Amino acid sequence: MKVNPYLNFDGQAEEAFNFYKSVFGGEFSGIMKMKEAPGTENLPEDEQNRIMHISLPVGKDTVLMASDIFPSMGQKLVIGNNNYISLHPRSREEADRLFNGLSAGGRIEMPMEDQFWGDYFGSFTDKFGIGWMVNYNPDF
Repeated sequence: MKVNPYLNFDGQAEEAFNFYKSVFGGEFSGIMKMKEAPGTENLPEDEQNRIMHISLPVGKDTVLMASDIFPSMGQKLVIGNNNYISLHPRSREEADRLFNGLSAGGRIEMPMEDQFWGDYFGSFTDKFGIGWMVNYNPDF
C-alpha cells in the first residue's frame, strides 16, 4: 500500500506547491486548473484558476497531492491540527534541510533536537497552515 498525503487550500494550492517544490525539488507530475474541467464554465471567474488537482513526487513511493476548495460549490476550508505530514529523511543533514526550508515563515512547535526516544525530531506548522514532522532515525 502507498499512502499519499492530500491537502486542501483556499486558493493557495499553486503557491503552496511552488514553495514545496522549491524545498523538495523535482517536477509536478500533474496540475489541473478548474477551468480545464468540463461543466465548470459557470464557476465565478476567481475560482476558474483554482487548482482542481496538483501532485508533486517527494520520494520513491510518495506523492504530495492537493486541491483548492470551491466556495461557490459550498466548500469551506477549516484549518486544524488534525493533519501532519511525517517525513523520514535518510540523514540528519537532510532532516535539517527539510525542517529549515519548510518551516520558513511558519510556526515551530518543536525545534530539531535529539529526543528521549532516540530519534532526531522536530515539528512545525508551515506558512500555509500545514503541520509537518521531521523524524530522523538511522535504523528506519
